[in-house]
Amino acid sequence: MTLATPSKAQEIRQRIGHPVVDADGHMLEIMPVLLDFLQEVGGSRMIEKWQRRNTGPWEGLFDHGANAGWWDMTPKERRDTGTMVGFWWFLPADTKYRATAHIPRMFYDRLDEFGIDFAVNFPTTAVAFGAIPGLQDDELRQAMCRAYNRYAAELYGPYADRMTPAATIPMHTPQEAIAELEYAVKELGLKVAMFPSYVVREVKREPGNERIPEGRLAPFKLDVFGIDSDYDYDPVWAKCVELGIAPCFHGTANGIYWGPRNSPTNLMYNTVGNFAESGDAVSKALFMGGVSRRFPQLRMAFLEGGVGRGILTFAGMLEFWEKRNPKTMAAELDPARLDLDEMMHYVEQYGEPRIKKNAAAIRQMFEGIKQNEKRVDIPGYDDWYGAQITKKADFRTLYENNFFWGCEADDPTTAWAFADKVNPQRMKFRAFFGSDISHCDVLDPAGVVPEAYELVEHGAITDEDFKDFVFRNAVRLYGGMNPHFFDGTPMEKDARDVLSADGLLR
Repeated sequence: MTLATPSKAQEIRQRIGHPVVDADGHMLEIMPVLLDFLQEVGGSRMIEKWQRRNTGPWEGLFDHGANAGWWDMTPKERRDTGTMVGFWWFLPADTKYRATAHIPRMFYDRLDEFGIDFAVNFPTTAVAFGAIPGLQDDELRQAMCRAYNRYAAELYGPYADRMTPAATIPMHTPQEAIAELEYAVKELGLKVAMFPSYVVREVKREPGNERIPEGRLAPFKLDVFGIDSDYDYDPVWAKCVELGIAPCFHGTANGIYWGPRNSPTNLMYNTVGNFAESGDAVSKALFMGGVSRRFPQLRMAFLEGGVGRGILTFAGMLEFWEKRNPKTMAAELDPARLDLDEMMHYVEQYGEPRIKKNAAAIRQMFEGIKQNEKRVDIPGYDDWYGAQITKKADFRTLYENNFFWGCEADDPTTAWAFADKVNPQRMKFRAFFGSDISHCDVLDPAGVVPEAYELVEHGAITDEDFKDFVFRNAVRLYGGMNPHFFDGTPMEKDARDVLSADGLLR
């Protein structure tokens, strides 16, 4: 679509002279059409299952969520139960914009107006099929994911030269994930996959936990795949490598039962920082669980939370490793090093009268500490055993080219990614541009590229940094897994140049 009067986004695109990739935009599903696909996948019985869930806006999407029932409660009932406020006024109400988000051809025709060369369209409703906290009914969850993936492939397929939809992958078991990955890629031809940041597992009384008091047995736990999982997810990561898929994690910390995100009256209180929190959880699990150690070619994306959280997570892990690596712990933190005779000498020499009065009990306290802390059964007394960290340089090796962070146009912390003079290990982090077009935080889809470019105009990043942000890092993410990802698009040559320069063409 060529505009008679170019938009500001189009002017910026012409000025910078390189492609702009929206690596995380969104579509809005048309539910009657999606249900047509569900009918084809699961028949009338599955339609009935789905319809029985829908008792309020968005509510049918959540199992066991902290906002279940909110719409039908009185204000007092919401406060008394701590039920989190449901999503409200979450989608754009400008008619042309709303139609653009729903109708693939209209979205496609307006890409030039938005200053975007290529767009990756993630789902909206379908995000919740496997996450937030997802559909616990195995049959319905798998059918809804399959129906959505067929919807996305059919409706967006004709526009593959400039935009591509993301498949949604259920992750309650590795088997269901692999089955849907195989189907989405090999049968439907999809080349982007969205994964939940965690799945919710109900905790049941069973052999091995009978002695735990009833009040101490949590009703659920969160499985973040990389550590402490009920399953081995390595076959999923291996399948991603085989199929050329970069797993893109899209979750939220809202609606999962507890803590500081359960306001019954204030959605923004619950929402601010929630994507960052979920990305933090799964990225740490994958790093510390050694996924990038075992699959060095795997590129993983954590969407919408911003690179600021990724940098803080990386820096925090590195700083703690320096104090809590096995060698330092043995030298400085092993309770066996406590000399109780020397300790009691200091008690006698420096203790106030009340301290000296309790000298025998104090010695007993330290004896108990030494005995109890030796009961820790962490392998090798090393929290980093999964990633097999032996030196500081391992952090950069296992992180820099494997962990990519989606940043929205209005996120000023994007500039941190390129601040290599102050970043840990002088690293530039893999930040990439995700517009979040179709959701409430984008009021004008033609405004996202100009808003992102303000980082250059304000001197926060350079033109070369901006090129990494809106173009090269997206190519490294998607093309680094699949060198043919951008084949057949107007930016095919530009993408191949990036991959060639990075040694990623094969």
